[in-house]
Amino acid sequence: MKLFKIMQNFKRDEDGAVTVDWVVLTAAIVGLGIAVLASVSSGTTSLADKISSNLSAQTITTY
Repeated sequence: MKLFKIMQNFKRDEDGAVTVDWVVLTAAIVGLGIAVLASVSSGTTSLADKISSNLSAQTITTY
């Protein structure tokens, strides 16, 4: 009977399930952030290179 009562308490306890939900949700958000960073980083690097070359080509005239 004691084992049966322990199993019933284990089945009713939802603390572990909530923790697992939060861990999975956090992992999904981190994964999405990494995916966005990977897709945007090449475009950002390319844009920064274009800006750098454009600024380097500028001349300053002094009077």
